[in-house]
Amino acid sequence: MAVVFEKPKSLTDAVLHYCPGCTHGIIHRLVAEAIDALGIEGKTIGVAPVGCAVMAYDYFTCDMVEAAHGRAPAVATGLKRSLPENVIFTYQGDGDLASIGMAETVHAATRNENITVIFVNNAIYGMTGGQMAPTSLPGQVTQTSPYGRDVSTAGYPIRVSEMLSTLEGPEFIARVAVNNVKNVKNAKKIIQKAFENQINGKGFSLVEVVSSCPTNWGMTPENALKWVEEKMIPYYPLGVYKDRSAKEAQ
Repeated sequence: MAVVFEKPKSLTDAVLHYCPGCTHGIIHRLVAEAIDALGIEGKTIGVAPVGCAVMAYDYFTCDMVEAAHGRAPAVATGLKRSLPENVIFTYQGDGDLASIGMAETVHAATRNENITVIFVNNAIYGMTGGQMAPTSLPGQVTQTSPYGRDVSTAGYPIRVSEMLSTLEGPEFIARVAVNNVKNVKNAKKIIQKAFENQINGKGFSLVEVVSSCPTNWGMTPENALKWVEEKMIPYYPLGVYKDRSAKEAQ
């Protein structure tokens, strides 16, 4: 019998610890499929964050390094500069990347470090119990905003892709989602392109993935995917925000 669908070789057999309906597992698979497709498993090094994906080192077969909270881009910079022939990626959530790690993110981008950043935006702090994140939506109820995010005191959510695209440094900035089949297929293509950019020496690529967190949103997995479609994506529009190579080719 012909095999038409199988687990990527770059994923281990470990059972994922994520909550039911969490889309981290889908994103892990897409990253692993990109690694497999490009044949780079043996020279890839991932940098795991602090957050729900803190145990990413259990799930990828490539070498993994654990970074302090928010410091993954700095760790990845050191790895890439000392091991330039290796492919280095970070895998980070919004609390890790857009809060405590914002400075590391911005400065790695503006230096155009030749690394690949996978940024999972589920608009909440997942691992620590559902506090408001830099990406929580206006009016969104969280553990620390029980009456909804009040923009008059908490400010507006940070649109990371739009902000980074204003910098001269980065090569490629894009936002995707994994809430339906069409978006998953597009996310796979964009994530692979981000890795290809690094292999080709083009510089900093960040792929923001709009994701769900049914547990901390207080929703069923099905309703969480609907919330992504109806609330998250309108506030965080999908698309390529910067592609310097494509622009130069025009």
